[in-house]
Amino acid sequence: MRLLVIEDNRSLVANLFDYFEARDHALDAAPDGVTGLHLATTQAYDAIILDWMLPRMDGREVLRRLRETHAGDTPVIMLTARDELPDKIAGFRAGADDYLTKPFELPELEVRLEAVLARSGGRGRNRLLQVADLKLDLSTLEASRAGQPLHLYPACRKLLEVLMQASPGAVTRDRLEYALWGDSPPDGDMLRSHVYELRRSVDGPFPVKLIQTLPRVGYRLAVPEEQRDGG
Repeated sequence: MRLLVIEDNRSLVANLFDYFEARDHALDAAPDGVTGLHLATTQAYDAIILDWMLPRMDGREVLRRLRETHAGDTPVIMLTARDELPDKIAGFRAGADDYLTKPFELPELEVRLEAVLARSGGRGRNRLLQVADLKLDLSTLEASRAGQPLHLYPACRKLLEVLMQASPGAVTRDRLEYALWGDSPPDGDMLRSHVYELRRSVDGPFPVKLIQTLPRVGYRLAVPEEQRDGG
C-alpha cells in the first residue's frame, strides 16, 4: 500500500512509519490539514489515515473538501479521541470509510485498511503513470523508460510523479518545491539540483528529451511538439 498519514502527533506518526514500512508499505506524512489536503489532491494513495484534530484545518474539513471540491474517492480512515456516537456519525457523513478511536493497536489499523481497500475495489488507485515510453508504478515505486529500469532518489521520484500526473501540463516551481518540502523549502536553489539529477536519469541516455524547462514558470514533462506524430 501507499499511504498518506495526516497527523500532528509526531510520536504516533513515527510508530506508523516503523510498523508499515517494516511491512513494505510506502508512507507520506503531513503535520497539518492544509498540507494533508494538498498531498491528498496532488498525489496518488491507496488510502489515507486522517486525524480529526489538526492544526490549520481540522480533519473533517479536510475530508469534506477532498470529497466535495476535489471529487476524491481515496479510502479514508479517520483517527480521533472522540468516541461518542454523534462524533462517529459526523465523521462518516463527512465521507470517512472507517473510524478508529485512540488509543488503538496498529494491527487493528492494518486490518481496517485492508478491509476498506477490499470494499473499495481499488478505487482511487491510478497506480501506473505513463508518458511516452516512461513509466512509474506507484504501487512498487519502480520507474522505467523504454523497458530499462531507472534508479531514482526519493526526491527525484517525487518530482517525477508530480510531473507525470500533470503531463502534458506545466508545473510551477512553487508546486514542485511544495511537493518536496511543504511550507519550509531549503535555502538556495535545491529544486534545480534535483531536476538536474532527474534529467540525468530520465532523459540522459535517451534521444527524446521529455523534461522541458519553462522560463519563469517551472517545468513540463511531455514529448516535444516537433517529435509528436512522427515529426
